[in-house]
Amino acid sequence: MYTIEVRDLVKTYKLYERPVDRIREAFGKKKCYHKDFLAVDHVSFCVEKGETVGIIGSNGAGKSTLLKMITGVLKATAGDIRLSGAVSALLELGAGFDAERNGIDNIYLNGRINGLSKKEIDESVPRILEFADIGNFIHQPIKTYSSGMLVRLAFAVAVNVKPEILIVDEALSVGDVRFQQKCYRKIREFTQNGTVLFVSHDTGAISSFCDRVIWMDHGKIYKEGTPGEIIEEYLSFMRYDITDAQKQKLDVDDMLGQETENNTCILSFGNQAAYFCKIALTDGKEKLLSQVRPGQKINIVMEIEAKRVIEFPILGFNIKDVLGNELVVTNTVFEKVRVEPIKPGKIYRFAWQLIFPDLHTGDYPVDVALAEGTYANHEQIQFVSDALVIKCVDDCLYQEGRGKLVPRNIKLIEKEEQAERIL
Repeated sequence: MYTIEVRDLVKTYKLYERPVDRIREAFGKKKCYHKDFLAVDHVSFCVEKGETVGIIGSNGAGKSTLLKMITGVLKATAGDIRLSGAVSALLELGAGFDAERNGIDNIYLNGRINGLSKKEIDESVPRILEFADIGNFIHQPIKTYSSGMLVRLAFAVAVNVKPEILIVDEALSVGDVRFQQKCYRKIREFTQNGTVLFVSHDTGAISSFCDRVIWMDHGKIYKEGTPGEIIEEYLSFMRYDITDAQKQKLDVDDMLGQETENNTCILSFGNQAAYFCKIALTDGKEKLLSQVRPGQKINIVMEIEAKRVIEFPILGFNIKDVLGNELVVTNTVFEKVRVEPIKPGKIYRFAWQLIFPDLHTGDYPVDVALAEGTYANHEQIQFVSDALVIKCVDDCLYQEGRGKLVPRNIKLIEKEEQAERIL
């Protein structure tokens, strides 16, 4: 059973170069002064009862416009929307509130808009006040609230008016960390019985909460699938603005020189003026590692072959958690290491030496990258997503929220042919 059905939805805006052109077009002789902008371009999808669906995409992709049409804030130019159940929405800050009224008045106003009786609202008020936790400000006009206080009240109202469908559009990014965690716990609780449509730039939250992800681009659905299928490619797209022509799949066996149990593929992109012919994890003595422990000295080995001269190489890598959050990020610019030009006809071997940081037991994917130029202005030669997966076998000190971890004693060793030097 579907609780949200969107069929061939379109939203077109008329764009005028000057305000007076709108009047000229209205009273003129059929002359067109505007250009059509297709904010949402024939979008169709369905959400099942109890499903949590995340919507991602760059700014201007049409995500917020889509949610506004679903919630009735905007009228669609064409298409059909069907909702089965009471809807509560948390869109941009202040939406649905009267800035001149105080918090209590707005609770009742919002409740009546959502079809609740006065008795039902009376019963909800204590829960809303407890969740929002803004003290005596609840009796002050909304226009005096900070953005954090406003989102606290808005979310508290949204989840306590007994909705069957909850729609959230990035508003939680405004609140402080403790309140965000409180909201996410509430959303997780709500997903046990309700349906959630969730727009966020926080891919960690999308991965954690969502059963399915819809990736929007230029008003259309570019791709949809499970978080595991979508998020990694999306992050690569957002970091480097990859086009379809730049995307290609490389076989893991070729990259790592190791056998895999199935035909797993990893994402790689760049102009391919050079490429990684081997990526491996070793103990520093050429022995391949299958697992590591916190505090262990390791090498991330990269072998590179060039098709043309790479005058100003930049080498780097990221270590991530399974949600795609970057824990360690470094490159030769950060480490103030100058790499000599990479020339055709030779295989260049580089090894990043580091002490593996204090992390929990688990798998940690590694991205590797080769670029050319400066940090501010460079061209991607090759970026390989999930080139390695480091398996950590000891629990240690890493906790969520501590931020990025910096490995100790990090340095780059370059070996061209058989001559080795530490940079």
